[in-house]
Amino acid sequence: MRPGRVLAGSAAGAGWMALFTLLGSDLASHVWWTAVAGAVAWLAALALARYGDRGAAVGLAVAVAVAWVAGAGTVTLYWSVTGDWPLW
Repeated sequence: MRPGRVLAGSAAGAGWMALFTLLGSDLASHVWWTAVAGAVAWLAALALARYGDRGAAVGLAVAVAVAWVAGAGTVTLYWSVTGDWPLW
């Protein structure tokens, strides 16, 4: 794996996740858009790992993982502060 390919996959993944996250208007919709975009990106990463560039697949998977962790952390923080589960 080349570092440049991993960085390219990370940049593409970060852009993809940011694009879909911005479609949400409140916390719940931001997190759901992030989850759906991440699932689609993981399918693309699996296809890249199998048939394409493994470095780009790793970068894409890392970007999705970071976005999912940020979403989970935000939901956890909101839930701990308000006592209200924001996703339902």
